[in-house]
Amino acid sequence: MPAYRGHNAPKDKTFKVRVAGYRRGLTKTVKRALRRRAAVEPVIGHLNTDHRMGRNFLDFAQGDANNAVLAAVGYNFGLLLNWPGLLCAFILAMLATTATPPLRPRIA
Repeated sequence: MPAYRGHNAPKDKTFKVRVAGYRRGLTKTVKRALRRRAAVEPVIGHLNTDHRMGRNFLDFAQGDANNAVLAAVGYNFGLLLNWPGLLCAFILAMLATTATPPLRPRIA
């Protein structure tokens, strides 16, 4: 079932639209691509709201590309900044469990 590409579109420009709920007759490659798309879509929504991809103030196609790259860099940098905090929390938790001496019964 070709997608609508205009009434004068050449035959080589038609393509099939894949719907996520429809699984019969799909190859493994297409199923994997649909799962990948489902994993990427929340990240795109997060970039639009939190990393200023919703409104682009840069000009032309080069500005669009730069805006996408800068938003991705900001997103990845935020992920990298979470790692030292998690590492410090893990180390402190390990030190807290090993630093407490075992309780000894008191002999009166």
